[in-house]
Amino acid sequence: MTTNRALAGAHRTGTRAGGAGGPEEGSSLRTRLRRSEAVGLGGDDGARSARSRPGALGEPEGPAGGGPSQALQSAGAPPRGAPPRGARPGDEQPGDVRAGGERPLGPGGAAQAQGGPLGLDGAPQPFHPAGGAPSAHCPASELAIAGLVPLSTVDWPGRLSATVFTQGCPWNCHYCHNQDLIPIRVPSKVSWREVRDLLSRRRGLLDAVVFTGGEALRQHACAAAAAEARALGFEVGLHTAGAYPRRLTDLVAAGLVDWVGLDVKALPEHYPQVVGRPRTGRKAWDCLEMLVEAAGRGGPDFEVRTTVAPGDVTAEDAYEVARRVHAAGARTYALQQARSEGARADFIAVAPGWDAACERLAARIEALGWDAFTYRPAS
Repeated sequence: MTTNRALAGAHRTGTRAGGAGGPEEGSSLRTRLRRSEAVGLGGDDGARSARSRPGALGEPEGPAGGGPSQALQSAGAPPRGAPPRGARPGDEQPGDVRAGGERPLGPGGAAQAQGGPLGLDGAPQPFHPAGGAPSAHCPASELAIAGLVPLSTVDWPGRLSATVFTQGCPWNCHYCHNQDLIPIRVPSKVSWREVRDLLSRRRGLLDAVVFTGGEALRQHACAAAAAEARALGFEVGLHTAGAYPRRLTDLVAAGLVDWVGLDVKALPEHYPQVVGRPRTGRKAWDCLEMLVEAAGRGGPDFEVRTTVAPGDVTAEDAYEVARRVHAAGARTYALQQARSEGARADFIAVAPGWDAACERLAARIEALGWDAFTYRPAS
């Protein structure tokens, strides 16, 4: 299978939590906003106060935690743009302003602007969402964006990226560190036009655009936004909790994503307990199966990550989750501790002996044999 291009070679990275974007890992979007010097999203990249433009983020995103980790990388030096120790990518994702169940997610006209979407073999081909005709086109301009990091080294390991935080998530994980991104009907703080303007100015400086959240696939406009980013010459990364397997399949089949960070949170039977929603057990696991199959045909690289918290089912499940993920064919994996920052008030992220227990768990999981393994402690 195709492993993460940026993380070729087995390694174990113990990192301090910091700067990430997405559902569960890394610093919350609110914290990253506070830490950043804002960047002007129109005209030249002139600095201005982050408070003057909600959602506009501007620091080169490095480790927010600080200090070297005691755990060492066991093989290979990080490539250009690889996250320094102390950095961790974001977990959860996307948002949508639409109600209803999962529908096919199609790029429509935006993909055609590139001469048509690409199949897994790189050849142009018609886009047909799984199970039917292409869905109605939803333009990138409708993407509800909660924030933008113009330069990140942590949201796609091995890539320098701009990171787009989308608004809204269908799940309500008790350890989510981006609670502000869960609500759906929240006005966009950054327009897609501003994102495009930034990308146009940073051609040759950035490698990629990463869509995170929230849950990016909840918004149908995500496909068109990904297509436009590719048309500008950028690779596309995606953080997803796996809530929309059909939409992820469509995005991969259309050749619109180059790397995926997939959360597998628990065993299928325990998913409702973790994400707070019924009938969720197989979704992320279905996404995993699809990504493994696609990788065998030249599809996107991907990392699977599992977040654990003390005293709940995530800790009980963690080793068996990792074992099944490995057995399914995934070869890049991350274990990360949940953190209290940005989580709801009743969430408990620490317990006596918890850090040591996680270290032991990480060692057991690493011993399963991965091309790349990362442990991301909470502090």
